[in-house]
Order: sequence, then C-alpha cells, then structure tokens
Amino acid sequence: MTKSTSTCPFCNLGGRVLKENNYAQAFLSNPRKVPGHFLVTPKRHIEKPWELTIEELNDIFELIFFIEKKLVSKLGEGVDIRQNYRPFMEMGRLKQNHVHFHVYPRYNEDYLYQVSEKYETDLFTDLDPGENEEFAKLLEDNG
Repeated sequence: MTKSTSTCPFCNLGGRVLKENNYAQAFLSNPRKVPGHFLVTPKRHIEKPWELTIEELNDIFELIFFIEKKLVSKLGEGVDIRQNYRPFMEMGRLKQNHVHFHVYPRYNEDYLYQVSEKYETDLFTDLDPGENEEFAKLLEDNG
C-alpha cells in the first residue's frame, strides 16, 4: 500500500461500501449535499479520470445506472451525476485525490435549486461566433 492509498479515505472504507462489483464501489457521501448522495469510485486508487481502464469505467457506470434507477424510484424525479478533477485545490473534507462520481437525487425546485441553482441562471450565455470552431480545433487529435 502506497502512502496515498494508506491515507485515502476512499481506499479505506471499511463497512461503508453499500454496493460493489469487480472494479468499483458505491457508498454514501460524508459530508453530503442531500439524503441519498452517493459516491462511486474505482477500487484502485487513481487520481486522473483519463487513467481509468475500460473495465473500471464499465463497472463505475454499471453502479451509477443502478443507483440512478433506485433513486428515481424512491427519492426523486431525476438524478445529477458529477465528476470533478481539481488538482489545484488542497485536499480536505470536501476534496479527495481519488477519482469519484457524485450521484444524487433531484426533483423540481428541490433543496439544491432553492439554495444555489436558482441564482446561477445569469452564469449562462450564448455561444460566441467562432467559439464552436475554436473548441473543435482544441479537440483535434494531433498526436
């Protein structure tokens, strides 16, 4: 076990894992945004999402889709899935250097909408002319 895996809370979950398969595991987020806020992680300690194997991705999304169906049938009308990669932030209670996907239930004008998202509408803007072409160039595979 490396130093990062020995101190990583997602590598040392004990009995917190609620669902797992060969390469991934799901457990409740602590801290959480709302009841039913799950995290899905690869079992292997990995920090960069693009280093996940196909097997890990398949197992991660198998668990995400399983959880989505359960949440929609019991806790909400929809689901948000989020994955952040923020190496510029310091590790702490809200940030861990282990790839993880947030999965949490949503419904119309829910708690998250009321405290945050209803104020975010001004963040959205229309595409600038040429922006699509600019980002198409960014995505070109040049080696």
